[in-house]
Amino acid sequence: MTDAAARESGRQILTLDALTPGQAEEVLALLAEAGVSDGVQAISEQGRLQLRGGHREGVRHFLLSVDEVLVGYGQLEDTDPVEAPAAELVVRPGYRGQGHGRALGAALLGASGKRLRVWAHGGKSAARHLAQVLGLTLFRELRQLRRPLDPSAVPEAVLPAGITIRTFVPGQDDAAWLALNAAAFAHHPEQGALTQRDLDDRMAQPWFDPKGFFLAERDGELVGFHWTKVHAEERIGEVYVVGIRPDAQGGGLGKALTAIGLRHLAAEGLPTAMLYVDADNAAAVTVYERLGFATHEVDLMYRTES
Repeated sequence: MTDAAARESGRQILTLDALTPGQAEEVLALLAEAGVSDGVQAISEQGRLQLRGGHREGVRHFLLSVDEVLVGYGQLEDTDPVEAPAAELVVRPGYRGQGHGRALGAALLGASGKRLRVWAHGGKSAARHLAQVLGLTLFRELRQLRRPLDPSAVPEAVLPAGITIRTFVPGQDDAAWLALNAAAFAHHPEQGALTQRDLDDRMAQPWFDPKGFFLAERDGELVGFHWTKVHAEERIGEVYVVGIRPDAQGGGLGKALTAIGLRHLAAEGLPTAMLYVDADNAAAVTVYERLGFATHEVDLMYRTES
């Protein structure tokens, strides 16, 4: 549908429950252009995956055009039963400073019932200003940490007693891994809610490699995992997700799995490793800093007060 109130100087905002393949490609081209300009992706991996594949429950797309040229995109995801809807948005370079970001933000606020969380990837000053204009306050900081991947500097993995390691088998381990992930991240609104469709989306990506997806077992049950990811173009290996079942935490399994994944990435010849961690997760930040990681950049999340 068209939000007539958003029309100003040729501006129009179209709100859709699903994008056509052509619209998805147009948005991806806009994101690529903005990414080159900003040095950071404005829309998260999950948000980019949700551009394709038709309707997804709780996800809406906002296309802002000026004289039929796509100049802005916003995505609203309302799937968390407790937290406010989460949003991301971007304006095409060359069209910034003309009120388009504010118009997109206002549309997202209106669609969420003025109960909203908004990501500002990279913590850019313009995004911080827009959050202030929209009346949002900072409440979450997600850090990207990096370290050199010198194989000789990655510690050997010391596994707790009774733990064995193997790699993920697509189709065989899906359900057990999803259950483990939900248990390990019950406190995490994004990661803990992953579904089979989300897993399938990731397994369909060019970067997916089960040889870099490590599972820890005890007595035939999954108790932990380290899923790595390779950013081939940037030549960076990522500690994509490390998860430990709650009853297996505190025994060094997380540290061991992290080391196993780092040694795998180093063996692939990648010079750098990265990962994301919440700034207020002091225990995890400490573990990663002891493994040689340091803050590279930050993503900020803002929200309404209500």
